[in-house]
Amino acid sequence: MMTLFSLIQRSVLWLCALVLLTSCDQLQSQKNIAAGLLDSNKKTLVFVTHSGPSTYYLDGNNQPAGFEYDLAKLFAAQYMPDYQIKFYLVNSISEVIPALLKGDAQIAAANLSMTPIRKKLVQFMPPYQEIQQQLIFNNEINQKPDSISALSNKVIRVPAGTSFAERLHALQQLQLKQNKPNFNWYSAKKTNTEALLEDVANGVLDHTVADSHLVALMHNYYPNLEVGLNLGGTEEMAWALSKNANPELVQNLKTFFTEIKQDGRLRNLTDRYYGSSKRLNNLDINTFLNRVNSLLPKYARLFKEAQEITGIDWRLLAAVSYRESHWDTFNTSPTNVRGLMMLTESTADLMGVTDRLDPKQSIPAGAKYIQKLRDTVPDKVPEPDRTYMALASYNIGYAHLEDARVLAQRQQLDPNSWADVKKTLVQLNNPDYHTTVKYGYASGGAPVIFVESIRSYYQILQRYQPSHQPSFSNFKIAQLR
Repeated sequence: MMTLFSLIQRSVLWLCALVLLTSCDQLQSQKNIAAGLLDSNKKTLVFVTHSGPSTYYLDGNNQPAGFEYDLAKLFAAQYMPDYQIKFYLVNSISEVIPALLKGDAQIAAANLSMTPIRKKLVQFMPPYQEIQQQLIFNNEINQKPDSISALSNKVIRVPAGTSFAERLHALQQLQLKQNKPNFNWYSAKKTNTEALLEDVANGVLDHTVADSHLVALMHNYYPNLEVGLNLGGTEEMAWALSKNANPELVQNLKTFFTEIKQDGRLRNLTDRYYGSSKRLNNLDINTFLNRVNSLLPKYARLFKEAQEITGIDWRLLAAVSYRESHWDTFNTSPTNVRGLMMLTESTADLMGVTDRLDPKQSIPAGAKYIQKLRDTVPDKVPEPDRTYMALASYNIGYAHLEDARVLAQRQQLDPNSWADVKKTLVQLNNPDYHTTVKYGYASGGAPVIFVESIRSYYQILQRYQPSHQPSFSNFKIAQLR
């Protein structure tokens, strides 16, 4: 039998949907700014979104970043070069569509899933990513549920107005219809999925629901987060516009998404933000977080000084060092690669290092060598791909990187994209490929693992360690070197 709470919850959910639908009908008769979007007097293209690691945020240099932000820049640069893009930030995903319908923005770029209710309110563009809703639990506190019926005595909370609420409501009705044990869930205003995942990790909440791409990112920060169940089938995410949006804008967007799927730009952007998110396992992350607290403080000043010399983020340098030596200054490999930055004898000689076990020599030398490799990568390779290729060269040598770029070009892939070059690096193990390039065989999988691991460690350090802003005098000295 349906509980009083369930009846109230069901009524509230569908009342919210009704209100949104009514608002949509009213707004269709009003003038929406999207209708005049391409007026030559209007020079701002407004996107509505919410802050988050997979949407929009300010990076360590206080500059806008995020998957949705970069995607918006790509579109505007190609189809609306005379327009500046502006992001209108709302507090939660539940406010995104209402803001779009009120005319506060022309495009909603907010990791929106294409759900039946939302399709009645807005028009979606071609999808750009497929995701899976997942029930998340803390593996240090709770047992993994074997079915939805095992949640009857657990607390599940999701942000209000999300596709998670729609899915949980549908599952709850199915449980009741089949006379199976019911479960209760709560929708919370003024919160987001990232905050609720943190609550689960900190043991103050039993469960929440999140999309698989965000779960993979957050797992790197909280290794005790684990997937309990996949809820329903996969969903697709897409940008949304009002029903009366400018037809020319709609057509441009449809063409844009078709093009970036075909030419690899969407694949490259997806790799940039999510490509390394599943590289580390729980032991890797826990060990790293422990050493961030116990060992990193001993060397942080040296990494920051190396940043002042090279301009390379100290946290990236620290991530490289951890991947190489686990911050063990006496680390020595069987091939006599030594020290915090695991310099070879030839590299140490090149960089003027007399004692590879001395962190005061090893760290700046490793940083300057990475800078040298990055300067060697052709200018036409954009960032951050250029840095990724420099890191791959640090591991395998620049000559083999160039061979991989040649293979990428032969296979109609992009030799300037890390997402494509890492596919051909692994082919250097295969005689069908390495016999056709200048420098021959290499263990091409090693630099891919090397770079992807560093990317993961760097993301963790960006979350937990502050950026370093060099003093003016130090920065000036660094520029002169």
